[in-house]
Amino acid sequence: MNRYKIKITGKSLGYFLDLLIRKKVNFYYLEQTKDFIIIIIDDNDYKQIKKIKTTNKITILNRYGLPKVFYILEKYKYLLGSFLVTLIGLIFLSNMIFEVEVVHTKEEIRNIIYEDLKKLGIEKYKFKKTYDKKEQIKKMILNEEKEKIEWLEIENIGTKYIINVEERKKNTENNEQNPQDIIAKKDALIIEISADYGEVQKKKNDYVKKGETIISGIIKNKEEPVAKVRAAGKVYGEIWYKASVELPKHYYEEKFTKNEKKTLRIQFFNKEINLFNLKKYKNYKIDEFVLIRNNYLPMKLTLDTQKELEIIEETYTFENCDKKALEVAEESLKRKLSEGSEIISKKILKKQNKNSKIIIEVFFKVKEDITATKDISILDITQEE
Repeated sequence: MNRYKIKITGKSLGYFLDLLIRKKVNFYYLEQTKDFIIIIIDDNDYKQIKKIKTTNKITILNRYGLPKVFYILEKYKYLLGSFLVTLIGLIFLSNMIFEVEVVHTKEEIRNIIYEDLKKLGIEKYKFKKTYDKKEQIKKMILNEEKEKIEWLEIENIGTKYIINVEERKKNTENNEQNPQDIIAKKDALIIEISADYGEVQKKKNDYVKKGETIISGIIKNKEEPVAKVRAAGKVYGEIWYKASVELPKHYYEEKFTKNEKKTLRIQFFNKEINLFNLKKYKNYKIDEFVLIRNNYLPMKLTLDTQKELEIIEETYTFENCDKKALEVAEESLKRKLSEGSEIISKKILKKQNKNSKIIIEVFFKVKEDITATKDISILDITQEE
């Protein structure tokens, strides 16, 4: 439907209207007064009217269909051009790498991986790789560094690559290692002993002090020391911990999750258009970055980052605080425990009010590896009783 709405003003309006009728102009709308004529006509009839030589003034009031599209494109061509260039630029930039981070405690390992990644095309200001290409690069690095690297993962977050690395543990076993005792690393109640070599000095449910021998590397014959060996085994003990937790009676927290979304948003007058049809999180915060702002029109183009918020709101009393206190205390304790430790039991010891807080004391029983070693290579067994 390609049409024009035009207004005709000037002298002899009736004569001009008769002329249009004689030329078989088709009117889709007609409004006539003594001062003006308003008509809606199609594209071909508008071209015919433009050819008429007349002193009357012809003004376009509105356009419909393609004429309106072409008019808008012409009127805002510089703005639309800037928008298109910006959009292409954003697509271009969003597919580039601006940061590469190798996660490992040893600088030597990090440097090796950085060098391998660079050779294979993963470095700053290079384009992102496809999933298949990333997997191929991962396999190539693992194959190249198989003596040093056990595991590697390449994770893409936005315009950043994070590479997590696990170093291969070398077998340090040596038949000529020094003789040793297995001793207790901490004060504990023994709950499990697994002796591979040496003489067991303690048994399950014995209480041991830190440094006390559990598996001896001194071999005896009829109570007489006859040899020194490298005692081997594992000892697990029950260790007791206390933790104090402070809970506010009225708790409110807003924290960002790891989830975020990006979108382009066009704001025109009071209307907003989200490109890519972004669905909003239930709770969120938007960081707005203005890409284009028009000083003559109430219009702007922004790149928005929508960050998901987790809202926690609680009211704690003596009756309902136990579960939360145990969770907080356990989380805090786990950060201090060694890998492989296991919480056996936990319970609330006591609670007390203090101003606007509730103070809760929590008791834990934890199963831990308490295996430690003591070198006995310089020990003279002839002096041992």
